[in-house]
Amino acid sequence: MHMFIKAATAIVGATLVFSSAASAQQGGMTAKVSLVDATGKAMGTAQLTQVEKGVLVDLDLKGVPPGAHGIHIHQTGKCDGAAKFTSAGGHFTVASQEHGYHSSKGPHAGDMPNLMVPESGALKQQIFTPGVTLGAGDNSVFDADGSALVIHAKGDDYRSQPAGDSGDRIACGVIEK
Repeated sequence: MHMFIKAATAIVGATLVFSSAASAQQGGMTAKVSLVDATGKAMGTAQLTQVEKGVLVDLDLKGVPPGAHGIHIHQTGKCDGAAKFTSAGGHFTVASQEHGYHSSKGPHAGDMPNLMVPESGALKQQIFTPGVTLGAGDNSVFDADGSALVIHAKGDDYRSQPAGDSGDRIACGVIEK
């Protein structure tokens, strides 16, 4: 019996060490985004950091029109201004989710709360998003075609399908390691 307890304790201890090491490897991973408008003018940056339960997005924006703006992670890492950033595809999603926090089948993994930009057009804000990861797996923003961060012209209503009625895409940036 004593030998069994020692073996079980060793297995549990090794599992905890392995789990902690795996969490440490994924935690702290970072990515960056340079946001531009359709003409290529810089609109700011974002720093993404993997944390235990999702990704923390640190925004530093300038020149964004004042008011409410939808912001989402989109499914494709391509920001073609001539195509009004439609090249970024739809919102990042990993299952049959619907858009919005008010949907019983939502939200998309790439849905985030609206930005509230002041009159100055400059905004520093931090957003937590639990639906994505910078690591491996289905929720990774680093899949085969990458992902992009997109800011929309209007606020997201968190309900309308497929994108929250948030209007045109006014800024886009590819998420890069």
